[in-house]
Amino acid sequence: MSSDRYQTVFISDIHLGFKGCQAEELLEFLNTIETKTLYLVGDIIDVWQMKKGVYWPQSHNNVLRKIFGMAKTGTRIIYIPGNHDEIFREYDGSSFGNIEIKKNAIHRLANGKQMLVMHGDELDAVVQSSKLVAMAGSTLYDWLLKANYWLNLVRRKLGFKYWSLSACIKHKVKNAVSYISNFEQALTYEAKRRGVDGLICGHIHHAEISEIDGLTYCNDGDWVESCTALTEDFEGNLEILHWMDRKDTVQLTVVSKDKAA
Repeated sequence: MSSDRYQTVFISDIHLGFKGCQAEELLEFLNTIETKTLYLVGDIIDVWQMKKGVYWPQSHNNVLRKIFGMAKTGTRIIYIPGNHDEIFREYDGSSFGNIEIKKNAIHRLANGKQMLVMHGDELDAVVQSSKLVAMAGSTLYDWLLKANYWLNLVRRKLGFKYWSLSACIKHKVKNAVSYISNFEQALTYEAKRRGVDGLICGHIHHAEISEIDGLTYCNDGDWVESCTALTEDFEGNLEILHWMDRKDTVQLTVVSKDKAA
């Protein structure tokens, strides 16, 4: 399988250790790319979920093995912990297996622009004001994601494409839309305060690139609902990659090359 080459790839909210994690899809994606730098923008391992009970299939091991393999073979990997894996924030400035751990980072794009990279929970009013409320909300969200898993299992057997029930409900609820807007405004304000050109985050499982108050706001999405990544090409252009759409193109390309051969 041919590889897509990028300057930088940003992924977050993988939630290894949670049954809703799309580990197989992520592994397929990582196997189709080459990148100079890979940012892991938080909630990579779902420590919150693992406290409720250990769930760790081989596919989750395979994802970690792939990431460590990329680090070993020359890809620079920067791990910025989120709220679900905040215990790793204690190791800010350390390196493990060629993986750098940082609370946040300033990333310089190939075009010279500077981007603040952070998970985003630091400025989430719900998480910061009450972790108990946040964890209760997380439990309800987990149930929704489990329903999403079984729904798409049936859809695949019927020949339909992947569709996110949880994302659909979330984006149709007025309060959720207002929350996303407030979150984006808060992070944009922080980027402006830090004197950078924009920011890259995760946390809210809503992939987006937009201009807010003259700054570039980027959210790389997640790997439990949307299976998205943020990519930077060699000229510094940023793009949201939707893997569930992209994988069909990759598979079609491989099949066509095999037939030609």
